[in-house]
Amino acid sequence: MEAATLAAPFSSYVTSTQNSSSSSPCSLLLSRKKKNLGSVNLRFKSRLSVRASSSTSDSVVTLLDYGAGNVRSIRNALRHLGFSIKDVQTPGDILNADRLIFPGVGAFAPAMDVLNKTGMGEALCTYIENDRPFLGICLGLQLLFDSSEENGPVKGLGVIPGTVGRFDSSAGGIRVPHIGWNALQVGNASDILDDVGNRHVYFVHSYRAIPSNENKDWVSSTCHYGESFISSIRRGNVHAVQFHPEKSGEVGLSVLRRFLDPKSSSKQKPEEGKASKLAKRVIACLDVRTNDKGDLVVTKGDQYDVREQSNENEVRNLGKPVDLARQYYKDGADEISFLNITGFRDFPLGDLPMIQVLRYTSENVFVPLTVGGGIRDFTDATGRYYSSLEVAAEYFRSGADKISIGSDAVYAAEEFIKSGAKTGKSSLEQISRVYGNQAVVVSIDPRRVYVNDPDDVPYKVIKVTNPGPNGEEYAWYQCTVSGGREGRPIGAYELAKAVEELGAGEILLNCIDCDGQGKGFDTDLVKLISDSVGIPVIASSGAGTPEHFSEVFETTNASAALAAGIFHRKEVPIQSVKEHLLEKSIEVRM
Repeated sequence: MEAATLAAPFSSYVTSTQNSSSSSPCSLLLSRKKKNLGSVNLRFKSRLSVRASSSTSDSVVTLLDYGAGNVRSIRNALRHLGFSIKDVQTPGDILNADRLIFPGVGAFAPAMDVLNKTGMGEALCTYIENDRPFLGICLGLQLLFDSSEENGPVKGLGVIPGTVGRFDSSAGGIRVPHIGWNALQVGNASDILDDVGNRHVYFVHSYRAIPSNENKDWVSSTCHYGESFISSIRRGNVHAVQFHPEKSGEVGLSVLRRFLDPKSSSKQKPEEGKASKLAKRVIACLDVRTNDKGDLVVTKGDQYDVREQSNENEVRNLGKPVDLARQYYKDGADEISFLNITGFRDFPLGDLPMIQVLRYTSENVFVPLTVGGGIRDFTDATGRYYSSLEVAAEYFRSGADKISIGSDAVYAAEEFIKSGAKTGKSSLEQISRVYGNQAVVVSIDPRRVYVNDPDDVPYKVIKVTNPGPNGEEYAWYQCTVSGGREGRPIGAYELAKAVEELGAGEILLNCIDCDGQGKGFDTDLVKLISDSVGIPVIASSGAGTPEHFSEVFETTNASAALAAGIFHRKEVPIQSVKEHLLEKSIEVRM
């Protein structure tokens, strides 16, 4: 059963915030045991005996999916490893499981609300208390703690002592959310991490739990990001990880494999990596649209013009999106970004071509997938209306880990700057509120506008490295919408500050002037924006050589750099970029 189907029984519960004064399911369970130990134990024994008498196959995994965010990726990873999936429908399904995975996605409070109202929380506590094989992922780890500060305080399951708090952005100048490939410091024995071998794994979160004397016996690994936080726990058969193994490539698959079938794990010592800190990301971007024959292709433009300069003037065709994405995964891309540059406005939501691309890609690509373009309210040819939140939800269910918003974010930022107040109604605000800001990227498409004097315009003006055509020493960056065709009365600086306030978790920073030129990133622009916001910034547009990647990382605070054409045309392999960055002592995932 797919996440979209399973979401229906629980969707009505994912609406309110758990009251901070309510008791956790585990504390309630303990309280009941103290009052009537015999009857409670007898009740659990009778439930657990059902599990013992059932003839569950060794290749079946029980999945607790409450219908929020991208769970398709963990499903695909499990199937890739040869396991079939049984979905949790009732608390009894948890108690009867031979092995249980809880891929928590979304926000803490709505997740706890679902667990409490459905009885899943108490069943989960019972399952864990009986030392049954359990793996929590990301939020599935955080929910095990006493409470969380996310929209709270909110009571958690209370299995592990401690409070889940937000990263302190003042600690070491870190960016929040924590997005990317980071290193683990493995401590106490944790069999499922034995094949990690000092290699990077993928994190995406804004909240974390801190090691303490009270929970030290649970902690199996930590990660450093401004401070040391808990990256995994283990006690007996109970495991949980803050990172996403289903998005951590072959290393992540090894973690899942060791949990699912410890006996089959290789006894050979894995090849040791050199991961020591958060890596700079190298992202492959695929601009997807229909060509003149109606086929979906990957294309690439020069300053956003995707047509060949020929008599036929046809759309450039650089390959099929699913095939290219799979190849870039094999080549070592840290993320794959799809940009839909065709309207696709007449399709019912479930039939959108990009939905199919995501579904097929996520079957074999186990790194993060971002999709952008057309994420806004729309009405299809049948007159059916879809909200931007519905569109985003379908993309998440189809395999996207992050969605990228462009023009809609510009309009929301303009309104926010004008009124000084958040409406809560923009696609950016709604999607961020439901799925967390770590799931929302804002794509900024600015064009350089030269001026003679910084006071000539009411926007942030900088002194540029290379003077303009008439010797101008200053410029501002005008934001555009509709694929760069329309300029707006807002600068890239003003837009970046506004969307961060509205809930963006990351910025994809393009530059129309540099697009397709192969002369390097606009480091003036990247430095301006990456120095101005506290969220990660992805540099885009202009890469032509490996040296351009090291230049942008050495001269700006960009967290990642993205390229398209040079990868599509095989002018510069992804591996060559990473080898060059290593030579420059810039940490990357290998």
